Amino acid sequence: MPEPVIASVGASPIGRTDLPGRDLFSIALAEAFDGLPDPAELVEAVYVGNQSESYEHQIMHGTLLAEWAGLRHVPAERVEGCAAAGALALRHAVKDVRNGDHEAVLACGVEKMTSAGTSGATDALSAAFDRAIEQRSGVTAPSQYALLAQRYLHETDATERDLAEIAVKNHANAARNPRAQFPKEIDVDTVLESNPVASPLKLYDCAPVGDGAAAVLVTSAELAEDLGRPQVRVAGSGASANNIAVAERDMTDIAGARIAAETAYEEAGIDADAVDIAEVHDAFTVCEALLAEAAGFAPSEMGYQSYLDPAKRADGWTDVRLSPSGGLKARGHPIGATGLLQALEAYEQLTGAAGDRAVEGADTALLLNEGGVADAVTVGHVLTTAEGAR
Repeated sequence: MPEPVIASVGASPIGRTDLPGRDLFSIALAEAFDGLPDPAELVEAVYVGNQSESYEHQIMHGTLLAEWAGLRHVPAERVEGCAAAGALALRHAVKDVRNGDHEAVLACGVEKMTSAGTSGATDALSAAFDRAIEQRSGVTAPSQYALLAQRYLHETDATERDLAEIAVKNHANAARNPRAQFPKEIDVDTVLESNPVASPLKLYDCAPVGDGAAAVLVTSAELAEDLGRPQVRVAGSGASANNIAVAERDMTDIAGARIAAETAYEEAGIDADAVDIAEVHDAFTVCEALLAEAAGFAPSEMGYQSYLDPAKRADGWTDVRLSPSGGLKARGHPIGATGLLQALEAYEQLTGAAGDRAVEGADTALLLNEGGVADAVTVGHVLTTAEGAR
């Protein structure tokens, strides 16, 4: 059975831009294929993560981006899972290579969120909620996650200051990431004194709206070697869907994320303590705390300590470093591209291309990308160097 690897990555700038989605994709593609043969000479299939057609009034993203890459007559599909769309595209590409269906598959993601303005983005994101139970009430994404945060603060010893410290940590990481939307450090008071969004969440607890695209080339290990590219093994993959409505779930036990991570660990033949870095779906600061627990990095009710140095965390924590890219919070969250931006960060970390933000000695990474509210759908991937998870 062929071994799937990531052979190359690329991304557009992240943030507010006048460029349409196809041009953002072209920038990501150009970086991913710098020094490689033309995509038409390599790519045998395309998967595109895209959250909503409402931003640019555009469907058929598979065909559109295949055309924009110069590809004709290859399988090309849009993959949708709200904010998990990018990771789902990666998962499909990995399965195609592993099954021997294709030797080189392009997983990409794009979102042009700013074209719709704040109200348009809010409306597009609310389409991920249960229509009968939630949408008609006027509930928004921040208010949904505020319910999770309120419950988490009620059930644990965490405080609003702890959540603010997570934002501070992720901005510090983003300050060393040239790809970040907000590459600047902040302090706790900046977070705590920022405008309220939905109590207890404030402006700096929330990931920003932004535009962006990412491209990840998944190939067989043999082809990556022939191309002379640094490669990162996709050692494990898992996915899980929970109920779509938050009211029908345990708000502080992110079971779908736990199952997705455990499935990826089992496939990779590792435990949580083997993971050196993790890119998790911190759309809001409380998400990092909840996902640290779901992924098995932290004991129950202690995930909020993710901002602390590993030596200062409670017993039962692993030594994992979370969100070295700056996470969704500060690197940015162009919805359809987010899961692939996580893969890009892990690729750069594991191939020695992360620069000042590199986590020393890292050889194993976990990616957790969620869609809907919390674990309505979660996709997990374990990436390793050639020596990792053997």
